[in-house]
Amino acid sequence: MTHRPTEEPLRPVRPHPVDTAGPSPEPADVDPAVLSALLRRHGWQRRGGAPGRYGRWTPPGPGGGTSLLVPETRAFPDSDDLLGEALLALSRSGSPSAREVLVSLAVPSDEIRWWHDVPAGPAGAASWTVEDRLRGAARRMLLAAALATRARAGYHGARHRRSAAAALHHVLVGSATDGRLTAFVPVAGGRPLAVRLHQALFAAREAIDYQRATGGMDAFDAAVEAGVSHDLTEALVALVRGTEGARIAVEWAPAAGVPEGCASSAEPVEFSPGDLAVLREAGARYLREEPAVPVRITGAVVRLRRSGPRGDGTVRLRVLAGADVPNVRITLDEEAYRIAGHAHLVGLPVRVQGRLESRGGFRRLTGAHGVVPVQLDDAERDRLMKALQENAGVAAFFEEACGGDCGD
Repeated sequence: MTHRPTEEPLRPVRPHPVDTAGPSPEPADVDPAVLSALLRRHGWQRRGGAPGRYGRWTPPGPGGGTSLLVPETRAFPDSDDLLGEALLALSRSGSPSAREVLVSLAVPSDEIRWWHDVPAGPAGAASWTVEDRLRGAARRMLLAAALATRARAGYHGARHRRSAAAALHHVLVGSATDGRLTAFVPVAGGRPLAVRLHQALFAAREAIDYQRATGGMDAFDAAVEAGVSHDLTEALVALVRGTEGARIAVEWAPAAGVPEGCASSAEPVEFSPGDLAVLREAGARYLREEPAVPVRITGAVVRLRRSGPRGDGTVRLRVLAGADVPNVRITLDEEAYRIAGHAHLVGLPVRVQGRLESRGGFRRLTGAHGVVPVQLDDAERDRLMKALQENAGVAAFFEEACGGDCGD
């Protein structure tokens, strides 16, 4: 007897940026200079037009296509009409560059571009896995930049992951075609991420060049301040591995201008397969040398384990405050384990001090001491009660315990 394999549900495909960026901008909201700058950025060519009044722009590619008349200023009565016709033509165009121009107009964004050079398949087509790898590497790189905006560290481990991932929710990503991918990072709220990635990429390139010239890895230590980390080196390895080379460029939103301390040119930073050994060595160095962090954590006890009825035991805490990691594991002596177990039974969190170890991704607390139950305010108590999913009897005991003297 044969069985059909169970089919796994497909993950929903993220909509194209044009579908998520909202309606097209109104002509009155469009700066003609910004529109012209975006057309030039996305490969459109200016081919004539009345100087000082309007320019005629043609789309990139050998096939040409519908040209646009874009006013240079709003000084003439027909400027709004020309802008409206240009926006309508862009919305009806099938050119990827037209869609990207509309996205940048609707949501002023810094654009991050990735290219990787891979051997082409039949008729110049790339395999599905190649494009999927490009998207995965790009997302890892954005996450590394978001982590670097939270803290400068060679190795982040599990720290800051939730807030860094949340920072990517408003980033719009286009389709990966022809070995090229573009992400649109909204200036409002997202510019620090783009700035950090821009600086980190150049610092990583300089550190690699220094190592290849001198054999020393010291430049990677200084590069941490620019945002280089284990996460970034791993993202670069994922981007370059299996290719003939890769490039990344950050282009600033014309409407917002160039951020302070950054280059105005969009010169790509290039990485090659010859850089992989240095990147892997740097990543291992960051992982090996990141120090432990002294912390004072408040967390809910979610798991207790020990081999016998007495002695030391292991406790798992869901972190509520004190460290930006979701969970930690702690080995406690018998008395501290008893306190943690009692707190778990009555639904109270505990506070504990120790050192958050980098080994294992900052998920283990060593040298734990000072374990005490913590009194909660009403809002925190209600939130924790819902999470614990305890029965009514324990909930009543929890209410009674919080009303007594169980603070620190």
